[in-house]
This record gives sequence, structure tokens and C-alpha cells, in this order.
Amino acid sequence: MVRFGFGLGGKPTMSQRFLLILMALLFTSGPIISQASHHEDLSQEVSHHYAHNKDVKIHYVKAGSGPLVVMVHGFPDYWYSWRHQMNGLKKDFTVVAMDQRGYNRSDQPGGVESYAMHNLVSDVIAVIRDTGATQATVVGHDWGGAVAWQVAFNAPEVVQNLVILNLPHPNGMARELANNPEQQRNSAYARRFIEGSAEDPDIMFGGPMNPQTLARWVQDPAAKVLYEAAFARSSFNGMLNFYKANYPRAGQPSPVATSEPLPKLAMPVLIFHGLQDTALHSDGLNNTWDWVDNNVTLVTTPKANHFVQQDAADLVTRTMRWWLLDRRD
Repeated sequence: MVRFGFGLGGKPTMSQRFLLILMALLFTSGPIISQASHHEDLSQEVSHHYAHNKDVKIHYVKAGSGPLVVMVHGFPDYWYSWRHQMNGLKKDFTVVAMDQRGYNRSDQPGGVESYAMHNLVSDVIAVIRDTGATQATVVGHDWGGAVAWQVAFNAPEVVQNLVILNLPHPNGMARELANNPEQQRNSAYARRFIEGSAEDPDIMFGGPMNPQTLARWVQDPAAKVLYEAAFARSSFNGMLNFYKANYPRAGQPSPVATSEPLPKLAMPVLIFHGLQDTALHSDGLNNTWDWVDNNVTLVTTPKANHFVQQDAADLVTRTMRWWLLDRRD
């Protein structure tokens, strides 16, 4: 069963919960976990572009027409992670998927500071502006989710809607790192990334970091070939610098923390979470509705893992399309 829930500036009422569950059951008839294993080649349907953020070029692909949706991948990934969603949304939206700095065809600046959150945020804003738009729905998974939250906090004027996949609100993440032993164990890999380097022979969950180990999670054989090629073009130390520059440490202030509490978000928020995620505990989702002054729609799926946009591709795509169409001007 897929669980939907939402809040409106507070804890959802029982009637609201039942309404959203009923809508979910009506809307998601058919298979929940995508069975699609075929290779979806978007190469003939997307155009390739580069946005400039000062001296760093950010590669992105674009398809479709309509209101802008910008998708931001996590670790280890690249723009192709969003192929299912791009196919499902391109009829009604201009869909952009970017390579974050360090990955694939984007520039790979050296130094940890180059990957500080303010630079990652400004990369997304540069992509939005490069399309000629002033606002977008910003979608982020994993590290892309962390960046998307921060774009919404720091540049709310450019974020029309916010969609987050498998990355709790920063307040929830900090709480779980401080108090949840399971999340602390789950984050042990991040501590290795922070303290080590890409050259360490056991840095990647006991093995070396190379295109093959980075793409080990990819299930589709045809897609795996593309992933390995994209990772061969990427900077492994750049990937680790996301963690070194930004990952919150247990018992310590987050590197991206400020002296002021995070502002409540005014835009609608849609959150997906695969409950089989072994890196990010779902308890981090609790109280998200307390930190948003608009509708919060939460979709959890028990059989999906961390890469929910691929593990439950049909569910994520259909739900995202329905949710976005409901909010079109």
C-alpha cells in the first residue's frame, strides 16, 4: 500500500488523512513498483545546454514545453536518473534535468569549497535563468533534495513548487542524526566519505570508487552502461566534496547551519520516500508539516529503496504529474 498524507501548516486531521488515502487508492490503481526494465533512450528528444555560474559550466538537458520543472540528482547519479519522469511530464511541462557540478558533463572544479552549499544553490538558479524562466518547480533527490531545500530557503522567489525525494527536511535530518541511533549507523558511510579520499581502496562501502562500483545500484543493464560512462567522465573527489563541505555531523552544527532558524516555506511541498532506504531513516519526515506554511503532500512506498524515482517510477511520475497539473496557473 502507498501511504499519502498532507498537512496545512499543522498536523493533518483524521479526515484529511482518509481523504488523501482514498485519493491515493483511486489515483494509483495498477502496479505501484515500476516493472519497466527497458532502456528509455531520450537522446533524440532532449536538447543539451550549459548554464554559467561564474566560471563553472553546468550541463542540463531539456524536453517538452510548458511551465518549467528543474530536476536535481543526488549521489551517485546524473541527469539520466529522471528519464521516467521526463517522459511522463514533457507533454505538459518544460522538463530540465541537470548534472550537478562534478558529475558527467558539468564542470568539475577542484577544492572542497567549490562544493559548498551556496555554490550548489546558485547552480540551480543559474540553470533556471538560462532557460529564460524566472520561476520553476524544483525537484531534488538525495543530495539534489538537500540542494532543493536550500534553494527554497534562500531564493523562495524562484521556487513555485518544491518536490523532494528521499531527503528529510534539514530540521528532521539534524534531529535524527542527534537522537536516532539507527540513523547514526546509517550515516557511517558519510563519515568515511568526509574523512577519506576517492583513492582509498575501501572508500566505496568496502571497495574502491570506480564507475562500476558507483553504478552498482542501477538495475537496468542498458542504463548501467550509460551510468558507467557518465561516472567515468565525473570527478570522484568532487562527489566526496559534497559530503566534506555540507554533510551534518552528529553532535555538531551543520556546515550549512545559520544562527537563525530556517524560515517556514510558503510554497506547496510534495515529498516521496522509499521506506527501504538504508541511508535515510523515514523518522526524519516527522514534523515536516510544522516547517511549511502551505500544503505538504507526503507519499511513502514500502517496497521502494533510496532511488524511489526509479524503484517506483510509475508511481512517482503519475503522482508528480497529477500534483503539478493541479497547481498550474
